[in-house]
Amino acid sequence: MLISEVARRSGVSARMLRHYESLGLVRPSGRTGSGYREYSREDMRRIFHIESLRSLGLSLREIGRALDDPGFTPSALVDDLVRQTRDRIAAETELLTRLRRIRAADPAGWEDVLQVVALLQALGSKNADARQRAALSSADEVPVPVDALVEAALGEADPNVAGALRWALARSGGTGPALLAEGLGSPVAAVRERAVQCLAEMPGEEATARLRDALAHPDAVVRGHAALALGARGLADAVPVLIDMIVEGRNDTDAADALSVLAGDTATADEIASVFVDRLAHDTTGAPARGRLTQALAGVPGPRASRALVELSHDTDRAVALTAAYLLQLRGAR
Repeated sequence: MLISEVARRSGVSARMLRHYESLGLVRPSGRTGSGYREYSREDMRRIFHIESLRSLGLSLREIGRALDDPGFTPSALVDDLVRQTRDRIAAETELLTRLRRIRAADPAGWEDVLQVVALLQALGSKNADARQRAALSSADEVPVPVDALVEAALGEADPNVAGALRWALARSGGTGPALLAEGLGSPVAAVRERAVQCLAEMPGEEATARLRDALAHPDAVVRGHAALALGARGLADAVPVLIDMIVEGRNDTDAADALSVLAGDTATADEIASVFVDRLAHDTTGAPARGRLTQALAGVPGPRASRALVELSHDTDRAVALTAAYLLQLRGAR
């Protein structure tokens, strides 16, 4: 077959076939009387092999080795191709994410595009000061997209930068609560904690709903942050978790303060006091926990809490009884 016929059948241009020949990849089996290249069936077969290997991403040099070196083994080369492909996909995915974030910022001109790019680069800087400045400037005329702020916040270990990112997220609105709720499902405990801390500082009904959902989270740290945030918002849903925190000794002082705020309403105060009494009567509540619960009752006003303290002043645990008696004296002094 002449080169034009080979090109037609193989789909490889005559120019590329000549290039293969110059590299020694394909050598036409003969020449016609007029000096034209003539290809055999074996030559065609080799051309198809070359194209197949090119489709895997092999270079022409690697293809030559694969076809001509009897001792060549493909495993190492294929492993290297897998690694290169993964790296390329990761790089392309990162570029796609950056482009989407720029589009989400809805830039009015190239100056805006450059500003968003600079902020995104600063958020990924190894310098904490640069990351903090980027977070604080994200509320400017061309803001950083919310998903970029969430990604940065969930990965930020520096407390100052983390605080700036939470501030920026609180001002961003939009899809922030939903994206942070996804962070609550992370297998990494630190990421889950950062997600709920960000939600705790976000205003609005959606953030509140996500915090309510977090009260049932299997991670006690997540439940605790959600309960404290909801308590500060005046929502009684947090009461059971706040009392659990006191029993378990996890941020028990903050939990007691949150309960005091919630107990400002008399009806709510009596409900809270009833939960305290139930937990104090629980057989599995140990002495240290009973002491913390008794102390926390100090911040709960109303007759139900007072009656509970009267009963506790006669408790068999002397420390609990003394604490309850002291708290009753303070109430009487008021």
